[in-house]
Amino acid sequence: MPILERIYGMGIAALRPALPLLARGEGKLARGIRGRGGVVERMEAWAREHRDPACPLAWFHAPSVGEGHQARAVIEAFRALRPDAQVVYTFFSPSAEAFARAVPADFADYLPLDAAGEVRRALDALRPDVLAFSKYDVWPVLTREAKARGVRLLLLSATLPASSGRLRGPSRALLAPAYARLDAVAAISAEDAERFGRLGVPEERRSVTGDARFDQVWARAQAVDRASPLLAPFAGFEGTTLVAGSTWPEDERHLLPAFAALRKGGRAVRLILVPHEPTEAHLATAERRMDTLGLRHARLSSTDTGSIPDVVLVDRVGVLGDLYALADVAYVGGGFGAAGLHSVLEPAAFGAPVLFGPRHANAREAGELVAAGGAFEVSTAEDAERILGGLADVYEMRRRASRIARAYVEARLGAAARGAELVAGML
Repeated sequence: MPILERIYGMGIAALRPALPLLARGEGKLARGIRGRGGVVERMEAWAREHRDPACPLAWFHAPSVGEGHQARAVIEAFRALRPDAQVVYTFFSPSAEAFARAVPADFADYLPLDAAGEVRRALDALRPDVLAFSKYDVWPVLTREAKARGVRLLLLSATLPASSGRLRGPSRALLAPAYARLDAVAAISAEDAERFGRLGVPEERRSVTGDARFDQVWARAQAVDRASPLLAPFAGFEGTTLVAGSTWPEDERHLLPAFAALRKGGRAVRLILVPHEPTEAHLATAERRMDTLGLRHARLSSTDTGSIPDVVLVDRVGVLGDLYALADVAYVGGGFGAAGLHSVLEPAAFGAPVLFGPRHANAREAGELVAAGGAFEVSTAEDAERILGGLADVYEMRRRASRIARAYVEARLGAAARGAELVAGML
């Protein structure tokens, strides 16, 4: 056993007595610890009742919701390819609890603590044939124990930015043996595939299959019901609809003045504003800012379907993916703060030109869309007003950007099927 893995295991064991204390409160860490409590027992109970030893089992793991979307697309393709197989899905973050319930798995729950005792019990109960991780999330003890049992290991929609800490220092020393145990790495790009080589994955185990997120967002866009109670009240508007998704206060400080200037200039534009965290404090702050700017606004929960105001402020979660169907133009939040830009693929799949702030180094797709002409970076409120005004006024400009954005997503479909075939080939 590598020395750092031994130290890591000792650290996990030393942490165990503190878990009850850390589980107090409503923070992410506390909720995750509480949710993980009893997960091995739940796995064992499911296995006693439902594990069919005559069927192969594929275990998929994704840390949170974003990676979960990638995994779900592969799982759906895999189930169509191998309906005889059983599927287990695990996640790490408590933010993925609700999402996991919608994944088409036979069993879905938290990933057990990466300690030898818990991992061995989970593997003994589930008896997986394949363990597929998503994006970059691999675990030292889980990979070691699974490999010892002959479980095939792979990484799907694999990505490793050049800036990743996994490529240097203690992280590399700890995680490189886990990556080297992988039987296959299906990378998003050739550059990502090459970087996994630096972590000990031989060239013959590396391939480029693309990003299954494209399949997921495309499928969702195709399935949206525009006559649904959510979307139908917005029908019939003659102007330009801007849907701003996953916004933070930093985004709204730039976007709302730009939108107000367009309204005062006589443009027929409306805004559907979807905060990333629609807490009462965030909603109230946005409403005060709109009052100052003279914008008529209403919350989605109280909007009169017969009279849509200048701004509809969305005060619920889980609807942004559908609301992007209304977008003539989209704005994606996170590019003015430290949290990082949120996904630009959802609006692009609907053919909406996308705007976002200047901090998008974490989002490969954002830069590629800008280079292609389907997205626009804005650094100031004046930038946003100028670009939004151009897209609202010049139909050909908007139509060209729309075609480019949609084609960008469509050209990258197929990773989910390729990932499913790779998993099936390892059974």
